[in-house]
Amino acid sequence: MLNTVFKDAIINREKMLSILKGPKFEQILQKARERWVEFSPEKEETVTAGIDSSFNNTKYQGIEIWATTAVSIKSDGEILVDMHDSGLGSDMELSKIASKMEIEACEKTIDYVDLVLMDGSLHSQFMTRQSSLDSRVVKTMRKRNNVVFIAKTSNTRKQFENFGSLAGDIFYYNHVTTSPGFSKVLVEKKYGSDKIISSTFVRLSDSTPIIKLEFLGERYGESEIKALMNKLYKTSVGGYPYALKLAHNNCKISDKEIAKMISLLGLSNEIGSREVLS
Repeated sequence: MLNTVFKDAIINREKMLSILKGPKFEQILQKARERWVEFSPEKEETVTAGIDSSFNNTKYQGIEIWATTAVSIKSDGEILVDMHDSGLGSDMELSKIASKMEIEACEKTIDYVDLVLMDGSLHSQFMTRQSSLDSRVVKTMRKRNNVVFIAKTSNTRKQFENFGSLAGDIFYYNHVTTSPGFSKVLVEKKYGSDKIISSTFVRLSDSTPIIKLEFLGERYGESEIKALMNKLYKTSVGGYPYALKLAHNNCKISDKEIAKMISLLGLSNEIGSREVLS
């Protein structure tokens, strides 16, 4: 069955790609070229910390066994904050628990480093509709204005939607340039005057992946983006901040670790439909 699916995909490759690009593909690419600012950053000494969180869970006899972690770690490997929580429950909103832990880790980090890098999107923080958490995010980010959200991937389609774009903005930038630089800053005010988000797509080194940077407020112009790129460039590997890579590796909760937790509790996995099918 899968071989047939793969064969059909190969046969219909051009048709599928033409749908992805859309009828105004070349027009959008031209706009992407116009919005891209070429800039090769220079290394600047900066004390940087990356913050990331993780969660995982499994079911046992109708109840959920879960664990969450969050970590703040400097580029040199020094762990500043190590948070974790676990338990038994049902219908747990683990993503919200993890988001709260990330903000707590950020609160405990901002005074000890020059730059705090948060994994993910500022949009996702505001979209959770946790008003109390929103105010903490805003207060924390405004304290020293040294917090940046960084995402490896992005599905946003704000910059070229007026031209009928079908793919995310990052898709078109990846098609027009392999050089280091950044896109002109986009300002969004849909969450209110106190939650304005400015964003830009950035490539730190030649032929490396593009990342998305998001900031709170609208005071970010080309000079601010260039200064930030200089700070990120010093401790980035393959175009991605090393502190965030360390944060991810140090907080990830694997299925094996959940299985170990179950074993320590003296429980065993519930036998379900997947076991029957295998």
